[in-house]
Formats: sequence, structure tokens, C-alpha cells
Amino acid sequence: MSARVLVVDDVWVNRRLLEAKLTAEYYEVAMAASGAEALAMVAKWSPDVVLLDVMMPEMDGFETCRALKNNLATAHIPVVMVTALIDRSERVRGLEAGADDFLSKPVDDATLFARLRALLRTKQVQDAWRLRAETARQLGVEPPSRPLAAVAGSAVLVLADPAEAAEVGACLHADGAVPTLVGTVEEAVAALAAPGGRFDLAILCLPATGTEHLRLASRLKAQHATRDLPVLLVADPAQRDLVLRGFEIGASDYVLRPTDGNELRARARNQIRRRRYEERLRTDLDRSLELAVSDPLTGLRNRRFVQHHLEAALRAGDVSVLMIDVDRFKAINDGHGHAAGDTVLREVADRLRSQLRAADVVARYGGEEFLVVLADAPPEEAVAIAERLRAALERTPIPTDSGEASVTVSIGLAITPVGVSAGEAVAAADKALYRAKELGRNRVEVAHSPLRAPPPTQSSG
Repeated sequence: MSARVLVVDDVWVNRRLLEAKLTAEYYEVAMAASGAEALAMVAKWSPDVVLLDVMMPEMDGFETCRALKNNLATAHIPVVMVTALIDRSERVRGLEAGADDFLSKPVDDATLFARLRALLRTKQVQDAWRLRAETARQLGVEPPSRPLAAVAGSAVLVLADPAEAAEVGACLHADGAVPTLVGTVEEAVAALAAPGGRFDLAILCLPATGTEHLRLASRLKAQHATRDLPVLLVADPAQRDLVLRGFEIGASDYVLRPTDGNELRARARNQIRRRRYEERLRTDLDRSLELAVSDPLTGLRNRRFVQHHLEAALRAGDVSVLMIDVDRFKAINDGHGHAAGDTVLREVADRLRSQLRAADVVARYGGEEFLVVLADAPPEEAVAIAERLRAALERTPIPTDSGEASVTVSIGLAITPVGVSAGEAVAAADKALYRAKELGRNRVEVAHSPLRAPPPTQSSG
């Protein structure tokens, strides 16, 4: 997995040593000799990971990490602190500053590359969602807010023996998280499958023997519903190989025993915040996609969506296309006001929608025009549906703030065989609509000449 790595260390030999290790694994490497230089390089070069020394003059690693994480433009970049410090309080301090992990000097190569791969996997997912969120922002959708620092109310699944589960649960309770404690893999699977079994984090405490916990981690990452659930491993120092294997499977982080409660809490908070941020990005994307294909006034699909839908439908089979226009809509606007006109359009949309099948698509095509795509409807049925839509509008006046408005619609229907272009189908329905207008409005007209699919192309061979 190639990526850009920024190495930050005030000691030249340390920088060159890490550079040699990383380039041998085909990473692209840049270097900085101070915190200030690192901040400038990040802004200029956009690395995928920052390997950050803790002990540096002027601006140390903690301050540099905090500056990166407090900047919206760089907060998503993983930071791994590389330090000779072994005090757990210093490790917790770094995690609270936003560091994603700590590596001790001299750096163990296997651990370094396992952590890089795990962090890069997470960043690739986040980058994809961030890119989509940026597209949504350009469409006028507000960007998601940053994840809350507090993790109160978050749901955490803890798989451990009873004594360790109680210890981990107490740590989580201290931050207001809600742990679900289970003692076996089977109980964990049942908790995940239970109604409302949605979790923000899974903590798997590896037993002294057996690999069933890692098999659960693999299962979580293989299933769509839990693929993005962060997994935090708790392991003995002697279980280094299992931890590295866990990273290959998709684990997000780890804590070594004897477990320091503050470190566990800090790592859990970081994973929960990342999870919540990704969920906000997804929600924002869903909302932006809905806005991108919907008409804001009526809630129907918009012209862009229905055109693509019609093209796809015509590749799959015969389609009936209805072009619907509200009769004398200008008179409604002039007589009742534009606000009443909007009310009429919304009610027309609701009545059309209520008379159609779930498989049919109705869209606001522009102004007071609507387009309906009926898939798999025989000609007689399509005509009957069109008449039903017309009658649904004629039957009952539409109440507005300025009085009732009597509304009728004219409909042009084109029976379109597979292979005809969407443009031809719409043009035929539009032509039939104009004929309905000319013949007195409030009626359905079918395209006179049936459309024909283009002949199949002949092979030159």
C-alpha cells in the first residue's frame, strides 16, 4: 500500500533511518526537522500519515500534533508519535492531543508497517467520504460538524472474561459510554444481531490461548453491517504477533496489558469520535444525494433523475411515458397568488404520487410540467393509468390560503418500445400533450405514430 509519509524529527540520523525503512517498502517520504517545518510541509504536501517525534525543541510533538488536529484541513491525517518515552502518562497525553498511536524507539519494523497499513485503510475510507462531502458542499449542502469531544451515550461491545470485562466496563462508564459485556464469541454475535444491536466500538480482549476473538474481528470486517465498526484489541505483550495479525484483518487499535485505564479511555474515545465523524459524513452524503435528485418544492424526483431513469428503463424493456401539464396555471398564479400556485403544485404532486404504483417514477419536469415513467405497463393499462391521474386532479378542487382552485391537467402519452432513446420518447409524449391542449385541455392524448426501436446493427463479418 503506497502512501505519502512525513517524517518529523530534529535528529538527522533518525530521519534518515526512517526514510530508508519506508522507501524500501515503496512509501513516498518527505522530512521535516521541527514542528513548525512539519506544519508548513503538511499544508504544502498533504501527507497520508505523519510520523512525529515527541522530544523536539521550541514546538514539541504534543504541540505539533494538537495544531494538526485542531485544523479542519489537516485533522483527518493520522499522526503516529515516535518516542523514547515509556511513561504511560506521556502516552495518554499524546492520545489526548489527537495522536493515533505511539511507537517506541528503536522502532520495530513489523509493528511500524502494520500500524501504517491499518491507519491508511481507515484514512482511505475517510478520504472517500470527505471527497463526497466536498461534492455535497458544492451542491449547497452544509458540511458535517466535527465530532463531539464527549462520547457519552455511545454503545460499546466488550468481549472479555468476567474480571477483565468489569474492569473495561468501569473505564467506559467513566466517560459516559454504555458497555455491553459478553463473555463468549457466541454472546457477542447474538448482541450484534439483536434488535437495536448497533455499536460505536467493539473491544476484544484476547484470551491467553485460541484465536476465536480474531475470527470474530475478521467476521465483523467481512459483513456489510459491521464493516466500519472500529475494533480495539486488548492483548498481552507476548501476543504481539496476534495483534499484528489483527491489524491485517482490520483492527483499528490496541492496548497492552496490564491495561492502563486512562490509555484505554483515550484510545476508545478516539475510535468512537472517528466512527461518529464517518457516520456524519455518510448521513450528509445521503442527504446531498437526495437533494441532488429531488425537486425541493414538491419532493418528487427532478428532471435530471428522471432522464437517467428513463434511459435505463428503455434499455431494459418497453416503457410508457406520460407528459403532464397543469392547465391554465398562469391564471391560477394570477388569480390566487404565487404562494397558492406553489400549494397547487405540491398537491398535484401528492395526487399523482398517490395514484401510481411503487415501481413507477413521477418527477417534476419543469414549471407546471410533470413526467411519469411507467415500466412494464401494457398500452391499455397505461391509458387507464393516465385517465386515472387526470380524474384525480379534476375531481376535487385544491384548497389554498386564497380560496379553492379548480385544477385540471392535460396528458400526452407515448408508448415506447425498448431501444428507443429517452429524447425520442419525451418528444413524442410532449407532442401528444400539445395535441391535448389544442383539443380543449383536461384530456389524455396518445402519440399517433407508435415509436419503433432502431434495427439491430449487422455484423460486418
